[in-house]
Amino acid sequence: MSEIKNDSSEQRMKKYFYRVSAKDFEALPGSPLAYWAPSALFSIFSNNRSFNDVLEAREGLTTGSNQKHVRFHFEISRNNIGRGLKSRIEAKKSAKKWFPYNKGGEFRKWYGNDLFVVNWLDDGKELQETLHPSGERIWAHNFNLDYIFKPSVSWSDITTKGLSARLFPAGFLFDATGLSAFERNTIQESRFKVAAICNSKVGSYISPMLNPTMHFKSGDFSEMPLASGAEKVDQSNILSAYNLSVADWDSYEISWDFASLPLLHPDHHQPTLTTTYQNLRFHWRSMTQEMQRLEEENNRIFIEAYGLQDELTPEVPLREITLTCNPHYRYGGDKTEEELEALLLADTMREFISYAVGCMFGRYSLDKPGLILANQGDTLADYLAQVPEPTFMPDKDNVIPMLDGDWFANDIAERFRRFLRVTFGEEHYEENLRFIEESLNVKGKRSYSLRDYFLSEFYTDHLKRYKKRPIYWLFSSPKGSFNALIYMHRYRPDTVSVVLNDYLREFRAKLLARKNHLEALGISASASQAEKTKALKEVEKISKMIAEVDAYERDTLYPLATQQLEIDLDDGVKANYPKFGAALKKIPGLEAKDD
Repeated sequence: MSEIKNDSSEQRMKKYFYRVSAKDFEALPGSPLAYWAPSALFSIFSNNRSFNDVLEAREGLTTGSNQKHVRFHFEISRNNIGRGLKSRIEAKKSAKKWFPYNKGGEFRKWYGNDLFVVNWLDDGKELQETLHPSGERIWAHNFNLDYIFKPSVSWSDITTKGLSARLFPAGFLFDATGLSAFERNTIQESRFKVAAICNSKVGSYISPMLNPTMHFKSGDFSEMPLASGAEKVDQSNILSAYNLSVADWDSYEISWDFASLPLLHPDHHQPTLTTTYQNLRFHWRSMTQEMQRLEEENNRIFIEAYGLQDELTPEVPLREITLTCNPHYRYGGDKTEEELEALLLADTMREFISYAVGCMFGRYSLDKPGLILANQGDTLADYLAQVPEPTFMPDKDNVIPMLDGDWFANDIAERFRRFLRVTFGEEHYEENLRFIEESLNVKGKRSYSLRDYFLSEFYTDHLKRYKKRPIYWLFSSPKGSFNALIYMHRYRPDTVSVVLNDYLREFRAKLLARKNHLEALGISASASQAEKTKALKEVEKISKMIAEVDAYERDTLYPLATQQLEIDLDDGVKANYPKFGAALKKIPGLEAKDD
C-alpha cells in the first residue's frame, strides 16, 4: 500500500473514529461516555469550578393540577396578583391570591416566557396541604421554599433545541419544568454570566455530555464547568442582550409590562402605515443584528475559554436569535425571505387590530400606557377615572357587534376605521386602510376586506395570541349570522341580556325591515327583471338568517339571559367560558384536561 493511501486511510480514521482513554471520562461528572469531547474540555472539568460553586440549582413546584392551581396572568383580575414581592413574608402580608410562576416554556434566551401565576394565598396554604394520590404532599421539595421569590437564572427542562437560559427578577415561584438557580451570595454577576454561558454555543455543546436525553435537570446544571477564562466576558454585553430581550418581549400584548404598540411609538410613527412599518422594521432588524453581534462576541470569548476553537465557531444563525421581532426565529422552517417578511407584516397588522380592539373595550388607552381596565367588573366609569378625556372612547356597554354588513353604527369594522383615523389621521386614511387589507391578505384572495378579516380570522388569531384562554368572548349563532364580542373583565350578570335585547333582537328587526323592502322591490313595476331576481335571491338568504337568529334566541340566548350568570375570573377561562354553552363560539381543545 502506498504512503498516499496510508495517509488517506489515517485521515478517514481521524474523521470517523475517536480515541479516548477510559480514564479521561472520569473527569466528566458521572463519567458519561462523551467520546467526542476534546481533551481540552476534560481539563476544563478537572481544573475549574462548576456552576454549583456560584449558584444553587433547585427543582420547583409540581401542583398536581395546573387546571386547579395555575392561570395565565391575563385571565384573572390584575389587582389580585402579587407581583414584584421579594420574600414569602411580603407575599403573605399582601393578601394576594396569585403570584408569578415560572413554568419554563419554549426555546428563548435571556428573558421571557413569564406567562403564568399560581395560587399562593396565605403562603400557599392550599397547595402545601394538597395530597398527591400517593399520599405525599404535592410540594415534594419543602427545602425549596427558601428560594421562592428570589432572583434566578432559569432554563426549561426540555432542551431539544439546545440549552437556553432566562433571567428572572425577584417575585417568582418556580415549577419543576422551570428549573432555577440562585446566587450563593448577593453578587448578581454570577447569575448573569452563567446565563451567558448557557446561551452560548459552548453551553449547548457541553450540556448533552452531562445529560444526553432531551431533559436537563438541576443536577446536570450544577455540574456545568465554569472556566476561569469565561470571566473575560463583558458584563455590559450580557446586560445589553438581556435588555434587548426584555424590550422585545414587552412589545407584545401577553407581556406583564406591555405598555403600548411599537407601531404607534413616536420614534416610528409617520402619517402613512407604509412608512411607519418600514421604520419599525428597520428598528427590529437593528435589534436582531445587535443581538447577533453580542452573542457572537460572547461565543468568541467562551469558545477560547473552554478550548473549543477546533470544535465550534462563534457565528450565530439568525434563526437562533430568539427575538419575536425576528422572523427567522418566529416562523423558522425553510421559508424564503419574501415569505418571512410577508408573515411578519401580516402579524404586525393583526397586532395593530388586536390593540385597537383592546382600546375599544378600555383594556388599553391611547392616552395612558399599560393596562387600564383589567379587573373583574370594571366599568366605563373606572376607565374615565383614569383617562378623563380619552382620544378614543371605549365602548359603553361592553358589547361590540361583528356582522357581515353595516347593520350597527358601532360595529367592530366601523370602530376600527375610526381608530385608524384617530391614530394615523384622515389625509392618508384610504391608503392606510388599503395597506392593512393587502397585508392581511396573505393568501392573495381576489376580494378581501377588513370586514372579511374580522368575520373569518380575527377570533382565531385572538385564541392563538391568548393561548386558547381568550379575554374577548364571541357570542355567535350556529352559522355565524350573528356575532358580538364582549370583554370578560367587564362582564356583568346582565351582559347576556344586553347582547339579546340591544343587539340580537335589534339585528333581527333590521333583517326583517330589509326583507320587507326587498320583497316590495321584487314585485315593483318600476324595477328591472335583474333587480327583481337579485332582490328575491337576497330575500331567501335573509329569511334563512332570520330563522337562524330566531332559533339562537329561543334555544340558547334567551334561556341564558334569564339565568343572570355570575362568573369568577379566579376560576379561569377554562371554567367560565363553558358556562355559556352554545351561546359562545366553540374553542377547540378547551375541554382538554390540564392541557
